[in-house]
Amino acid sequence: MSPDRNNPSIATGHAVLADRIFDGHGWHAEAAALVRDGRIVGLGSWGDVPPDWPLTRLPAGAFLAPGFIDLQVNGGGGVLLNNQPTADGMRSIARAHRRYGTTACLPTLITDTRERVRTAIAAARSIGGRDGVLGLHLEGPFISPRRPGVHPPDRIAKPGAGDLEELCELADAGRSLVTLAPECVPAGFLRKLASSGVRISIGHSEAPAATVMQAVADGATGVTHLFNAMPPLSARAPGIIGAALADRRLTAGLIVDGIHVDPISVRAAFAAKGSDRIALVTDAMPTVGTSLDRFELVGQTIKLADGRLTTEDGTLAGTHLDMVSALRNVVRLAQLPLEDALRAASLTPARFLGLDNERGALIPGARADLVALTPELRVFATWLDGSTDDVKSFEQSAPTECATRSSR
Repeated sequence: MSPDRNNPSIATGHAVLADRIFDGHGWHAEAAALVRDGRIVGLGSWGDVPPDWPLTRLPAGAFLAPGFIDLQVNGGGGVLLNNQPTADGMRSIARAHRRYGTTACLPTLITDTRERVRTAIAAARSIGGRDGVLGLHLEGPFISPRRPGVHPPDRIAKPGAGDLEELCELADAGRSLVTLAPECVPAGFLRKLASSGVRISIGHSEAPAATVMQAVADGATGVTHLFNAMPPLSARAPGIIGAALADRRLTAGLIVDGIHVDPISVRAAFAAKGSDRIALVTDAMPTVGTSLDRFELVGQTIKLADGRLTTEDGTLAGTHLDMVSALRNVVRLAQLPLEDALRAASLTPARFLGLDNERGALIPGARADLVALTPELRVFATWLDGSTDDVKSFEQSAPTECATRSSR
């Protein structure tokens, strides 16, 4: 796009120049992202930037892409949502992950008390989809006791009086998500929840494929951390995994840390569904962005060793993973194209939440949530609504700040 230099409505923007820009769909060489009032005006060549616009030029080899969107992030920066289910806690988690390229996320509350669930819902409603917090992800408590993972068994429950109405309040909390086991909720529960505008994801479940298909018909659109906390795929029992791989109506979250899912299984998932139906998620815990090597989760001590978070009995307990590391793992461990990894980290989760007109792609009118990456796939800088003012530090191994100047 070449802006009209005589149009005063775009005369006060700024531009970010890069050797390459990935817009969510494809590449643009020697391109500029044109930004005004926190929105993308368009992409153009270096020569398209009006001479009076301030510009930021990335160093040679660095490229620009849409900011990452994480649908499942339990904590970061020393904050765990279950311990601090408040608006401040959610903002702190979002901020901790911003240095790793995540410009929007769903802070995630795992199975907990009804009081804590209500507190988290109220906090998400008060934020209203701002400050990089898109809404709330409630992972539980309506999950299968046979697939608890690290969720406390004594707090796993079946829906009672008023629970459905309470979950429907999430429709006023930005774009929110509930993970549940469809076999553990009554008939009509999913349909009513989906009709309220809340996204539904199947997880921590033993649902057979037929139950999954009925859940999809009732409005479920996601699968939470594919391959984990669900039965394995077999020839005569496809279950959740088989249904997820076969049905393009379902978007599957995938943890690519080299621990939760084997790289060959990652390749199989991408081959079956494509990058437009796989969303990278971190399932991150509060250790991300800190030197912590342990924390408390619903009465359990979780320890970090060799990049793995576990309970004392060895159960995996979320991850010590950030989104740019997940991106690198898709490319390096699973040996998949960078473009697939970038889409799975941004456009696909945006589309899943119904936000792809304003997030996940660098198109006119979209939010200017950007990430600059080095050739080594490390974060160089991030922009939230076109500004880097609230982000002062990036990955420790990233180079120095990019050069910014007020005129050419």
